[in-house]
Amino acid sequence: MVEPGERSEPESRPREPRQPDDPGPDLVQRLRAAGCVYAEDEAALLLEHTGSDQSALAELVAAREAGQPLETLLGWVGFDGLRVRVAPGVFVPRQRSVLLVEQAAAVAPPDGVVVDLCCGSGALGAAVAARRPDVQVWAGELDPVAVACARTNLPPERVGEGDLYDALPHALLGRVDVLVVNAPYVPHAEVGRMPREARDHEPRRALDGGGDGLDVHRRVAADAPAWLAPRGVLLIEVAPAQVTAARGLLAAHRLDAEVVTDDERGATVLRARRQR
Repeated sequence: MVEPGERSEPESRPREPRQPDDPGPDLVQRLRAAGCVYAEDEAALLLEHTGSDQSALAELVAAREAGQPLETLLGWVGFDGLRVRVAPGVFVPRQRSVLLVEQAAAVAPPDGVVVDLCCGSGALGAAVAARRPDVQVWAGELDPVAVACARTNLPPERVGEGDLYDALPHALLGRVDVLVVNAPYVPHAEVGRMPREARDHEPRRALDGGGDGLDVHRRVAADAPAWLAPRGVLLIEVAPAQVTAARGLLAAHRLDAEVVTDDERGATVLRARRQR
């Protein structure tokens, strides 16, 4: 989940050098004027994507100037070393969420069960599976557009559609070793202050976490003890200002949480286990 003002940096560059008549310099200027922080990198990616098709390039540049996310225009996002497919109307995973992946890969037992809940594109689950091919990754998502996208990044039979735990097979009840949740956590009043490409072009339900940003986290916490294995771990992403409230709501459901941070990424994760 993204906090106001945060965007990810493009991770790839074209393989071929630019030609003398390449529109690159003008393209960079246009993207910079549109507010693209990494204009040079974005120009390189758009040129790589469209090749010699100037009509396609013009169309994508105009869409980018209008605020559409670069990742949805390209159809993929670089995430934890993977090219994860994304689609219009699906939340674009942010680089800060790699901390969730690292934690999940570190705490999952051999041959364990990992669930990516509120999975969006399925990026977190795909990255965990790449790091830990021995574990069994399942995912759940409410939005059918995101479900269709996630099924291109994960085994489709392991991506369920439904509201939170309703998306999961009942056979996983009490067997989940790691529950990874990147639920929306931007407080409702702050959504309007997010970058244009997020607030205008990404689904509001993937951003808006309610009054204090923790509405979905409360629902996740309420049923997490029933789905977790005896030594299972719940991993959720929050903003630093939400740590105290989030730990409190987890404790209300007998979940003890410790804070894990990554200052370089600006990421904060709560790692919780059932109280003994």
